Amino acid sequence: MFESVKVQESRYQEDCEDKNTMLRSINRVCGHKGYILEPYVASIKLSCNYTAAKSNSNVQKLPRLPVPKLSDTLAKYLLTVRPFLNDEEFARTSSLVKDFERGSGQQLQVLLEKRSQEHLNWLEDWWLNTAYLEYRDPVVVYSSPGLVFPFRKFETQDDQLHYAAKTLLAALEYKSLIDNDHIPVDMMGKSPLDMAQYKKIFGTCRIPHAKRDKLSFNTNSKHVTVIHNNHIFHVDLTGEDNLILNENQIVQQLKKVIDLSKTPTNEGIGILTSENRDSWARAYQLLAEDKTNRESLADIEKSLVVLCLDGAVDLWKCKDANTRRNLAGAQTIHGGGSTSNGGNRWFDKTVQFIVGADGVTGLTYEHSPAEGQPIAVLTDFIIKFIEENKASKVTSSNPRQPTLLKFNVNAEVKSMIEKARNNLDSLVQNLQLNCFQYDKYGKNFIKTQKLSPDSYLQMAMQLAFYRLHSVPGAHYESAATRMYVGGRTETIRSCSIESIEFAKKMLNPQTSPKDKISALKSAINSHKNYTVQALQGFGVDRHLLGLKLTAIENGVEIPKLYSDPGFTKSAHMRISTSQVACKCDGFMCYGPLVPDGYATCYNPRDNDINFATAAFVKHPDTDCDKYRNALEQSLQDMHDVLAKNVTSKL
Repeated sequence: MFESVKVQESRYQEDCEDKNTMLRSINRVCGHKGYILEPYVASIKLSCNYTAAKSNSNVQKLPRLPVPKLSDTLAKYLLTVRPFLNDEEFARTSSLVKDFERGSGQQLQVLLEKRSQEHLNWLEDWWLNTAYLEYRDPVVVYSSPGLVFPFRKFETQDDQLHYAAKTLLAALEYKSLIDNDHIPVDMMGKSPLDMAQYKKIFGTCRIPHAKRDKLSFNTNSKHVTVIHNNHIFHVDLTGEDNLILNENQIVQQLKKVIDLSKTPTNEGIGILTSENRDSWARAYQLLAEDKTNRESLADIEKSLVVLCLDGAVDLWKCKDANTRRNLAGAQTIHGGGSTSNGGNRWFDKTVQFIVGADGVTGLTYEHSPAEGQPIAVLTDFIIKFIEENKASKVTSSNPRQPTLLKFNVNAEVKSMIEKARNNLDSLVQNLQLNCFQYDKYGKNFIKTQKLSPDSYLQMAMQLAFYRLHSVPGAHYESAATRMYVGGRTETIRSCSIESIEFAKKMLNPQTSPKDKISALKSAINSHKNYTVQALQGFGVDRHLLGLKLTAIENGVEIPKLYSDPGFTKSAHMRISTSQVACKCDGFMCYGPLVPDGYATCYNPRDNDINFATAAFVKHPDTDCDKYRNALEQSLQDMHDVLAKNVTSKL
């Protein structure tokens, strides 16, 4: 459904050659003189006096999220639904839109504008609740992404534990920068972006409740939760003298954890966090009736992060690099199921680091408090910290001993654990991954053609989908709206009249190369223009969501617009995409938005592109391997038509 679409962060990166064009587009499309920005999130400036924006505050003095004009949104909406409707359907949708604009839409617009005057960000609370906390499917696969770090080869357990210790020390250093307001402020050109999300990634935990979960923020956390063989431990990172433990001391703590949990347990509580949220809420309530359980649950809730010391998964026995990528991606998304590391998790924690015995490293993050950018920056920080061996050698004189968290599990909870194991295994079996590196070319070639790499790759996905299915694919890419206080995301609707015309011409052997290039440029420009508007909060989806939620809150009948085929087809996002541009050779992966859809996370680099694609096995219409082949063929065809027509003035 529209309001339960989960969001993946897209760090939309335009190239230096194209920035002036984009600035002119912003002026032309939006005309908001005071809010001009450059959609290029690579520029970072250091700001030592930054203080995180707290709830109901605007210490960065950022503008408020605007409420778009109703007429503008509806005109744009009609353009985005056109590819999915025949002439008769489009006529009915157009009539419905006119009725909405003249009737209930006006009433809802007035009420929404009133709300915008009463809130710093009229969408922020609504979005958190509808997109995340009220979303009842498991966070595993359906919401929480996995991020795979560059592969390691751990020859011994000591290698694994030293890497884990360095990861924790890097996280502490990163948190210190955030806490002391030394974290660089992300910029779009000269416009600062809201940095509040950075304050929410450490010490945060999602707590299950019936119908709507809650978030628990614990900014002063000093301990971590360590899970090994499904046993859960409290591990302090400071000694009794309040000094941070050094690398060797943390390794000693982790060795004690391993010594205390040599035998795996099938009654590990962690697997319950992979369940449907209402099911987990019932189990949580039962557990919390016992004092020991309450204390253990609170200990996990208040920890800084989770560290998962995983068992080996035969990473280096994989026959090729792509198979290793698939295996690692699966471990970070769901842990491989109940017989692998799926129970060695606490999926409610915003950050849980994964350090496997034979070199799978990465993290899983619970998506509700933050988008991907703080996590991607954290990833690059950790990798650089480890490679430069920055860990302090200062020694704490009195380390505290790790503590096994105890749970009293009755027969009913045991039954729930067994059900959770089965349900997770079903999820694992249903998720197909194809994570690969496309090595024929990268963004350097695209830039030589004076084209936007992001828009180019979005059109490659459009072409791949049309090549496979011969129908338009509703296509989701998120744009960060963090130029506004409390900003999260807006949807870039990448499927357009122009993108479908491009796909048809590319697949028609009778079309001339000149016409194919013209269609490609037209599709890219359409995507860029929509992106500019989405970055400023002038997309279609969040405004329409706001009007619908306004109707619900005010007891107004939900307009027929929301049940019309134009709406349902264009919001059924069969292609869910995100650009996550880590500097290191890592990649992010996640599940599709809809049963008959594909997920595509991508990291364009100078001379190659990391892709992580996913689909559901049970749906007969989707297949990851076929999608990958179609995507690679589309990238090749687009390259060839450009490279073979170099005399064209692009």
